[in-house]
Amino acid sequence: MSRNKNVLVTALIIGAIVVIFALSMFLNRNAPEDEAFVGSDSLATEHIEENHSDYKPWFSPVFTPGSGEIESGLFALQAALGAGVFGFALGAMWQRRRSEREAIALAGDVDAMAASAGEGDRT
Repeated sequence: MSRNKNVLVTALIIGAIVVIFALSMFLNRNAPEDEAFVGSDSLATEHIEENHSDYKPWFSPVFTPGSGEIESGLFALQAALGAGVFGFALGAMWQRRRSEREAIALAGDVDAMAASAGEGDRT
């Protein structure tokens, strides 16, 4: 029964991913080709420039990548590092839970052995 439940959960998660992907494509179908997936930074900059032309930035970037390729590479590196940290944390939590289950099972076995040993002494 547990295997069927796992298969169902996996199928539902994959289905949800497909629906989210399809929905994001469907919602952006009327956007101009170069603005289909514009980031929030550029939208905020456009809004500020249109509505507050006298605005002066109070901060300048510490580092500006030389090209779009470098910027994309740094973003990919950031995503990979984040995925690595997430995977490490997930693995650590999984291992902790596994160790706790093994400790509980071992404690149960020790209690059962102690109980059976105690029963043997009574006769």
